[in-house]
Amino acid sequence: MDFDIYNFFIQKGFSDSSAALINLGLLLLIVIFLTLIVSFVSRLIIKGLFRQLAKRTKSKFDDFLIRNKVPTSLAYFPPLFFLIWIFPKALARFPSADNLLIILDVLVALLTIIIIRKFFSTLKDYLKTLKNFKDKPIDSYIQVIMIFVWSVGIIVILSLASGQGISTFLTTIGAMSAIILLIFKDSILGFVTSIQITINDTVRIGDWITMKSSNADGDVIEINLSTVKVQNFDKTITTIPTYKLVSDSFINWRGMNESEGRRIKRSLLIKISSIKFLTEKELKTFEKIQLISDFIKIRNGEIGNENKTKKIDKSILLNGRNLTNLGIFRKYALEYLKSHKKINQDMTVMCRQLKPTSEGVPIEIYAFSKEKEWEDYEEITSDIFDHFLSSLSYFNLECFELSNNKIIR
Repeated sequence: MDFDIYNFFIQKGFSDSSAALINLGLLLLIVIFLTLIVSFVSRLIIKGLFRQLAKRTKSKFDDFLIRNKVPTSLAYFPPLFFLIWIFPKALARFPSADNLLIILDVLVALLTIIIIRKFFSTLKDYLKTLKNFKDKPIDSYIQVIMIFVWSVGIIVILSLASGQGISTFLTTIGAMSAIILLIFKDSILGFVTSIQITINDTVRIGDWITMKSSNADGDVIEINLSTVKVQNFDKTITTIPTYKLVSDSFINWRGMNESEGRRIKRSLLIKISSIKFLTEKELKTFEKIQLISDFIKIRNGEIGNENKTKKIDKSILLNGRNLTNLGIFRKYALEYLKSHKKINQDMTVMCRQLKPTSEGVPIEIYAFSKEKEWEDYEEITSDIFDHFLSSLSYFNLECFELSNNKIIR
């Protein structure tokens, strides 16, 4: 075909260079036309096969393949192979055809890398939909594989483009290994950390973590080879180097989410000057408080019998044993927590007195809310302390308070 077209134009009186140029142009038009036909047919067949496969299977993997355009990329192979096959025949008289074949070989290698990347992106997306994998650092492993694929691919492309053997480039890379290790230091550390995270189950996607050194306090939304992304509760994103999850300390709140309750640990600061012994008249008044009525009667009876047995002079309250308004309040607070339907009674429920400070006597509430979601938890905690703060006046107790740097008395 090439020879006939060329001779046809020579016979028509065209110069040798003009005939060769027209011959080349016509051949390229024919090759382009045939390549477009091959491309159209290949896309029609390959995409059709994948659509049919997606309809007939229950697995979502093939749906992700289509979404990531793997069939579209695969459809480029037939036209490329067609060009590699036809160029030596159509352009046999043109020495530059060898350069076109090198370009086509490079394109095939590049397309192969792109398809592998899309395949692993599909695999990552699919695995994240599975319960056993959606909280695992899959991104890290995919990135390691792709670094390897791109490294091999670049070596192959350079080898094809330069005409040198792959062993030559491997020798060069070996000589530059120290520089390569320095460049990929974070990636290597991140990969090792990802393995440690998976084995030790330290962090999962979706975990609430707090890392003060990085100002991170929120949910882990992504774990990849080099970074961990944490969405803070103010909706900002904190990016942490992956290896810091091993080298630095942090708090993972997963244990709280998996437990039967979320801890409430908060204190009331009681003014020391408001703490006092209770008289019989005051105790009679407190007996009307239903939660502690029985307690006061029993405890007051025990104390009264003991004081009588020891012949204690009760004309002065300081003598003998006595009940205090703070002690009665602590018992009331404890009974209130035990009767609260939102407090988990199977876990620790406690109301204790801590070491007195310059700001008063801390009365610490220690219990576990059944509700673990932040909004519900804060609502329950606030309700409980609203009640306790309002109750203090009934026990003639006062909270410590500052105003203009002076204690309000």
